[in-house]
Amino acid sequence: MTFRIVHYINQFYAGIGGEEKAHVVPESRPGVIGPGLALNGALGSEAEVVGTVICGDSYYGEHMDEARETVLKMIEAFEPDGVVAGPGFFAGRYGVACGDVCASVEEKLKIPTVTALYHENPGAEMYASKTYIVRASDSARGMKDAVKTMSSLLLKRLKGDAMGSAMEEGYLSRGVRKVFFHEKTGAKRAVEMLLKKMDGQPFQTEYEMPVFKKIPPSAPIEDLSKATIAIITSGGIVPKGNPDKIRVSSAESYGIYDISSLNDLTPDNYESIHGGYDTTWANENPDVVLPLDVMREFEKEGVIGKLHEYAYCTTGTGTAVGHAERFGQEIGAKLRESGVDGVILTST
Repeated sequence: MTFRIVHYINQFYAGIGGEEKAHVVPESRPGVIGPGLALNGALGSEAEVVGTVICGDSYYGEHMDEARETVLKMIEAFEPDGVVAGPGFFAGRYGVACGDVCASVEEKLKIPTVTALYHENPGAEMYASKTYIVRASDSARGMKDAVKTMSSLLLKRLKGDAMGSAMEEGYLSRGVRKVFFHEKTGAKRAVEMLLKKMDGQPFQTEYEMPVFKKIPPSAPIEDLSKATIAIITSGGIVPKGNPDKIRVSSAESYGIYDISSLNDLTPDNYESIHGGYDTTWANENPDVVLPLDVMREFEKEGVIGKLHEYAYCTTGTGTAVGHAERFGQEIGAKLRESGVDGVILTST
């Protein structure tokens, strides 16, 4: 049996264009395109790339729900046994799209997927637990190795072979812990690792801990009375009915809401959809989480120069660091363009 494979790539690897073509809508083509040639060669006689699905990086990121639905339909039309996305290397938008496509295929179509990303790509942290992500280099220089490992991993999954550890197989840790018997106790293994570390010898930890970036704080605002201040919350405060369908946890999006005509948040116009705390008091008075009423008082009293006309809202509980970084970068750019001097960021 020859397995049928669909390959997902972006506009660049499809030969459509670079950043100027990043908004192209999804399309599907039969057969192999671009890096699919190397993929097809690495799969050998056991599998064949029967179709390629393409989408612009910006289009996927800015229209994720619509893009996901369209891409899934295109993939399903090829009746594949497995799906490969990328490699996405260190390309942030491409990496997120690769991860989202694979995770969605696993969930909706119930077939094996694999992609390859640099370990610091935001898509890696966001989707490592939902698909298999091969550890790739930070650029296309590592294409050959990434394709080889992806092919090997996908064939193992398609044939139902036993999967080894992340270190053995070359994929990023999925956070899965398996119980097995070892000839040495945990205490003895830990001491051996410590001695190797002290002696400068290589060793592999059995449980990797996440490493978070340290961001230096901005300089203080010299004169608040002349400053434009924005309010942002990860406390799940949104207009009544949650028009942007922000998730109650593990958010993948945020909302931008016009508060220029409001002096107060009430149960009639705003609510909390946060899934990580008791929202009773927040729903009775949304200002306790997003303090519009107090900011309006500061504005009238001259404590601040002006309150920015838009509020930015999402939910923080369970949200992937990759998504949170993207939120911050996108919102920060918008605030800078609007001449905002500072932000009040509230949680729960």
